[in-house]
Amino acid sequence: MSDTEKTILAFDQAGNEYFIDMFHSSRDLSDLQHAGATHDSLPAFRTREGHSVTHLGGGEFAVMVPGEEEVTVRTEDPGFA
Repeated sequence: MSDTEKTILAFDQAGNEYFIDMFHSSRDLSDLQHAGATHDSLPAFRTREGHSVTHLGGGEFAVMVPGEEEVTVRTEDPGFA
């Protein structure tokens, strides 16, 4: 199993910054029928404070803070643009 982690910097409309951590796991299936095959899981997103994040597509994310309204943030990270 191979785990990768990436940090994304995103901003809301007011200019507040959010650090979003992306976690992604890949399982090596090479010991099965096809050598070098892998199985990727969907990435999981969380803020540094531990709040749940949903990837909306492109560079947009929704941050869910308990007791508050959902906040939409945007990143200029080329991996999501």
